[in-house]
Order: sequence, then C-alpha cells, then structure tokens
Amino acid sequence: MTRSLDNSTPRTTRKAGNHIAEWFGHRVFPVVAATEASLNDQQSKRCPFLSDLTGELRDCVKPLRSHGVCTISSVSNGPRQDWLVCPIRALDSNLLEDAARRLFGHDASTPINIVAAPVLRDIVRAQEFRQAVISGVPSLVYFHAKLGGEISISPTERSPQFSFDATVVEVRPAPNGSIAVGRYGIFEIQTMDFHGSYSHAVQNLNSALHLHSSDFGPTVYQHPEWLSEKVEGPNISNVFKRTFYQMMFKFHVGSHGQSAGCVFAIPSAVWDSWQRHLGKPDLVGHGDGTFRLAMPDQVHNETPSAWIYVFDLDVSTDVTPNEINLVKIIGTDAEALAHFALEVAPQAALEQGGSVDLLLDSIRGRLSQYLPELKTAPGQTML
Repeated sequence: MTRSLDNSTPRTTRKAGNHIAEWFGHRVFPVVAATEASLNDQQSKRCPFLSDLTGELRDCVKPLRSHGVCTISSVSNGPRQDWLVCPIRALDSNLLEDAARRLFGHDASTPINIVAAPVLRDIVRAQEFRQAVISGVPSLVYFHAKLGGEISISPTERSPQFSFDATVVEVRPAPNGSIAVGRYGIFEIQTMDFHGSYSHAVQNLNSALHLHSSDFGPTVYQHPEWLSEKVEGPNISNVFKRTFYQMMFKFHVGSHGQSAGCVFAIPSAVWDSWQRHLGKPDLVGHGDGTFRLAMPDQVHNETPSAWIYVFDLDVSTDVTPNEINLVKIIGTDAEALAHFALEVAPQAALEQGGSVDLLLDSIRGRLSQYLPELKTAPGQTML
C-alpha cells in the first residue's frame, strides 16, 4: 500500500539507541512522515494495514502500553535496523501474494484472486469470489487472528497444539458446479520481543500529537529522545529459542500432503541476529534469484515446501506507509535447520580456543572475586 507525501522532513543520521520507528503504520524515526494521511491515521488510532486488507477503516488492535507501535529501530546488530513488534505490519498484500504464488505454484503472469476471510461477509464480494473460482481463476482466502481467526492444529497425547499466524486456503471449482476447499499454506511472521516497555515513548507520542497537531512531524523529528524513553534492546536469544521449535514443527506440517508448504517471514534484523544460532551458514544461489539452505552435499530441492522470506522496510518519506522489500528468499527444510542449529553452531563453540574452551577461565575469574587464591593465569588448568 502506498500514499504520496505532501511534505517531508529531511533525511539525516540520528543518534544510537532504541526508538519507536513506525507509529500507526507511519515512519517517526529516523525520518518522519508528515502528511495529511499519516496524521489522520495517527489521530484516529487507525491501522492502515488492516484497513487496506479489509477495505474498511480498522483501529489498531494492540494494548494501550504499545498502542500503534509497529516497529522499533535498534542498533543491536551493529547497523541501525527495523525490528517488527507487530505481526500485522507484515501482512502486506504484495508479500502475501508472492508467498501464495510460490506455495501454490502460480507464476507472476497468472492472475490470482486472494482475499482476507472477513471480506467474504459481504454478500456481493462473496458472490464475486465464487464466480472467480468457478470460472477457473486461482482463488485463495487467508485467515489471521484479526482476520477471521487463527487456524490451529489440535493437541494429541504425543503432540502439542499450535496456531498459525496466517493460513492461506485454496478454493477450487467442484465437479458439481459448486466450490471446494483445496490445499492450505502456512504463513508465519516473526516479530521481536524487546526488554522494558514502550509505554513511556507511546505516551510521549500521544502528548506530542495532542499538543502539536499542526506540526506533529517536524516536532517529533526535533525530539528523537521522546521515541526512546525506557525502550530497551531486543531479546534475541529468547526469541530464537521460542521460535526455533515452532519453525521446525510448522515446516514439518507444511510438508504434509494436504499442505502447499510454509513460509516464515522475518525482517533482515532477525535473520542477521540468527546467524550465530545457525553457525553462520553459507546460502547457495539457485539461479532463479532464490537461495537454498540445505544439508552439506544434499541435492538442492527444486520445489521446497519450506521457505524463509527475509525482508526490509524501505525507510522513506516519499511513500508512507513504507514499502516492504524482499531481500532474500531461502528454500530449506526442518532437517537442514536442525543440522545448522544443533550441530554446526555447537561445534563452533567447541572448537579449540572457542567459547567453551574459555568457559573454565570465566568461571575461575568469577570465583576469584570471592576466593582470590583461585586466580591463575588464563588457560592454566585448575588442580
């Protein structure tokens, strides 16, 4: 979704720290979108992404302490990057369409019809959808917690319950002239947990909007400290631990015969932060613009059922909300991820002179604060 700017603040380098980057869908750091459209969304507490997907005005669904916060700008990986804190931010129509085409095998030249489930409550839209299906147009419906509800797999005595961020379902013409459900695809979106709270920075933005409505953009640009008050860094290790099992499990679900596959969408910041957890693997170009993350010496799968989509936000004041750009599309599978996370990364830690080799020195240094006689030269074996 794009909107033209009426005016904008100048682009420049801003100081380090963690800042709210997008508020109610529009850029507030390191540059600020200052348009009538962005101000209307912010004053109305509106989510432009839900509104765009449903064709009706929809409010932000986040709690008050984080109301309106889409992304946080942080330098935790070194360079300044955007980290998603709201999965709805990545429900971008272009991103969803690309994932749907890849999973269900429709190339860019084939017209497809993809709609959010709540759109079909409208009798006219539902009938149009039926006619498209019957006439042979590839047609898909997607569900999300805020768009028709999550789709889940039920628990068993030997397996857990899991919900999918978004589920894309194929609807096909039936032999009797009606319609039928075909395969399903899984679309997962990785957000990031941050330490601390956004509540102080959110309150600062609300106050600025109330006091400076006529010059909100330029005023916020002059006070970046308002956007960073008590906003701490991302909880990278915790999120990888929480995500890894889900990703492995859902990649297996995506390989089921009734499934078209699974796409796991993550910002570049998250992919960069995962490199240590995966042993910093080398990706292999596949010749079609995509990459493969595969077991060593494994023949690359031409049509993987599991995909990692790495994306960035195009930081701009010319287009708001900022567009999502796909940076890497990586075909993989659960076995390859397990290999890199559970074999390659631990082996790197266990290499001679690596982090595990230095663990005893670290323990000795900590103990020597209480028992000074234990302090010895680095690398010396304790008797």
